[in-house]
Amino acid sequence: MKHPFGHLIDTLRSEQYEERRYFNLLKLSDVRYEKLPFCMRVLLESAIRKCDGFYIKTDDVSSILDWQMQQNQAEVAFSPARVLLQDFTGIPAMVDLAAMRDALAKQGVDPNLVNPRCPTDLIVDHSLQIDYSKWQDLFPPDINAVHQVNLEYLCQVVQEGEGFIYPDSVVGTDSHTTMINGLGILGWGVGGIESEAVMLGQPVSLTLPQVVGCKLVGTINPLATSIDIVLGITKHLRQAGIGRKFVEFFGPGVQQLSAPDRTTIANMCPEYNATVSFFPVDDLVVLEDYLKAIKLFRSYGDQSDEPQYSEMNLSSIVPHVSGPKRPQDRVAVTCMKEDFINCLNEKVGFKGFHISKEKQATQVPFLHEGAEYNLAHGSVVIAAVISCTNNCNPSVMLAAGLLAKKAVEAGLTVKPYIRTNLVPGSGTVTHYLNTSGVLPYLRKLRFEVVGYGCATCVGNTAPLPESVVDAIKQGDLVACGVLSGNRHLEGRLCDCVRANYLASPPLVVAYAIAGTVSINLETEPLGVNSEGKDVYLRDIWPSKEEVNHTEENIVIASMFKELRSRMEKGSTFWNRLESAESALFPWDPKSTYIRCPSFFSKLSKEVCTPQSIEGAYPLLFLGDKVTTDHISPAGSIARVSAAAKYLQSKRLTPREFNSYGARRGNDAVMTRGTFASIKLQNRLIGKTGPKTLHIPSGQMLDVFEAAERYQRDGVPLIILAGKEYGSGSSRDWAAKGPYLMGVRAVIAESFEKIHRNHLVGMGIAPLQFLPGQNADSLELCGKERFTINLPQELTPRQQLTVQVDTGKSFSVTALFENDMDVAFFRHGGILKYVARSLLL
Repeated sequence: MKHPFGHLIDTLRSEQYEERRYFNLLKLSDVRYEKLPFCMRVLLESAIRKCDGFYIKTDDVSSILDWQMQQNQAEVAFSPARVLLQDFTGIPAMVDLAAMRDALAKQGVDPNLVNPRCPTDLIVDHSLQIDYSKWQDLFPPDINAVHQVNLEYLCQVVQEGEGFIYPDSVVGTDSHTTMINGLGILGWGVGGIESEAVMLGQPVSLTLPQVVGCKLVGTINPLATSIDIVLGITKHLRQAGIGRKFVEFFGPGVQQLSAPDRTTIANMCPEYNATVSFFPVDDLVVLEDYLKAIKLFRSYGDQSDEPQYSEMNLSSIVPHVSGPKRPQDRVAVTCMKEDFINCLNEKVGFKGFHISKEKQATQVPFLHEGAEYNLAHGSVVIAAVISCTNNCNPSVMLAAGLLAKKAVEAGLTVKPYIRTNLVPGSGTVTHYLNTSGVLPYLRKLRFEVVGYGCATCVGNTAPLPESVVDAIKQGDLVACGVLSGNRHLEGRLCDCVRANYLASPPLVVAYAIAGTVSINLETEPLGVNSEGKDVYLRDIWPSKEEVNHTEENIVIASMFKELRSRMEKGSTFWNRLESAESALFPWDPKSTYIRCPSFFSKLSKEVCTPQSIEGAYPLLFLGDKVTTDHISPAGSIARVSAAAKYLQSKRLTPREFNSYGARRGNDAVMTRGTFASIKLQNRLIGKTGPKTLHIPSGQMLDVFEAAERYQRDGVPLIILAGKEYGSGSSRDWAAKGPYLMGVRAVIAESFEKIHRNHLVGMGIAPLQFLPGQNADSLELCGKERFTINLPQELTPRQQLTVQVDTGKSFSVTALFENDMDVAFFRHGGILKYVARSLLL
């Protein structure tokens, strides 16, 4: 079959390439191409190269070329160069595909048809314990965090395959896949459900986004770290309202940012609610010849003919932390004590804890390892230098090490009850911390390397000492965690730690030494040395010159070569794992980690048109800003939870429960952990916690137990919610869990886009109240029964009628954005759609 854009094929000959074919976009002879933002040029190249007239059509190419007129309107398909999986979502994806193989085999179809058609890599980094599994390319645990592997090992900038060279691009099952944008590689996070479809050859569907240019000017303050720059840009872009948009950086200020600085900024993209934060390739990155040939190479020093974009002055950035509950709430370090006191006074909310004046001075004595200590509001009980945001940037990690060295030499210590850890995302970090001589000093301050992967951010912190937990509860204290990560929602680190702050690695060490966040680090001492002399932060803070000198002499290319060798060798234990030579996975009925899910139990060649939802009860009645942390299982498994009861029935003790992340391959555990958050606010019961009202009986039950009873009685379920339902991290179990609970639809004021995609991908209808309407304006109490009429021929964004058993009715918009969404919903979700296409 003749390629519709075959006339664009050209041959590149250079010192870098003897002879390589590529699609020369300049042959389009279209003035619109050179006016496209660089990230749009990557989308265009992919659309042209992968155009097959079925999944990707010539209309997609035309829409991208006409981006200025089509943005926020046209839906286009994008086929990335590769897929990146981490184990929290990657292992469930493998389990799903293994289950799909089983389902096809039962229908007499070759199970080998279920095989990745797009290059796919799985990095085991989010959990410390998993059962053995087999599927595609696996990177062993305890080597690197997923984003570090992507940066240091997998990314190519320019890929080669199917006889062509082309720009690298990736979708990953982690919202911080955007980190790769810092190297000029287009990539963003998708859910496990979408990733499985891409693995099997389906393109990603997206609405052509607006692209916001962020011009960086000025000179960076020498006291500001990359984290300060990140938090400054986070606040700036949030104020600019760039939700769901692509951001592209340009301007002379970009030249001051190293590659680690750029990837750090791009990593925080989800925190300022952008889809992509793109730094076009410049002379920091190699492979110029091809990129220059198709005008994907940027010279940041050339300001001629620049578009008019927003501008940010780097000189305005000073050291900050972020918290106590959201990454966008920045606090200057010099204002930290005053801000924390204000938080105690404020009513409960994003910045408040509502502690009465007379209780703000509460101190609770306790014993730990035979010594007595006191806890108060603001006491630090968790201090973690961890992966994702900072580990790719040697400057801030070395700064933490140098600060630790000076602190130890000054006679400062960290109290032993503080849960400290150092979880780099890469063996490279440990290597240069050790080679530079600072790792022993971090260890003396109790910051031990505990492994490589995600830990504190996802709730995998080791339990706090019982005496500490008891003291916090006794005094109703607002205890604090300080971490150099990217997520710190209330209760996520530990359910008894209410205030959590994001900070740069050296500030994490500083606050651990101080033992409290209720301190002005500029005017108050961190501690007292053995001679009784006050030691201030300024006395031990390393200068930029010290950090740069150490970085230039320690962080060298040989480290990355050593790391590549280490990754290729893997671990001895990992290499000894055996797998059966079979197309079908040998499920172990005794395993409590991996279990065959029931998604394909009723798979057949016939497409079942979705039936109208009749007489549904609300499982939950929720408010605004319900995040995927509230919905999806995350963190440790509480001893009184429905998941704990299940594991105890399998004769496991609480010490063996592990985390939800480690058990994501077991649908029985994950379904029971859905809506199990202690911070869930359900209006049906009027208080916080993982409970709901079983409306027919009037009983208050665990959410899972209520759902199980409804399903046993054949009663469909819906969820009522407010604005921004499903915001936060991309999590496929935030849709899989409700699906397995029997939820047929979610009616909300608005949805986070990725979560909306996940609901559609699982066959759950995302229904939006009409503008100006919500559950309150419609006088819904949440105890009614609802009937939703689904027509035989659904269309995108069609208005549907909802009838209530009280006699009233109202209209909602079905948020199916395109015909493909409708097709997925009609088949019962994207996985069944793909499975049926293989059956046929």
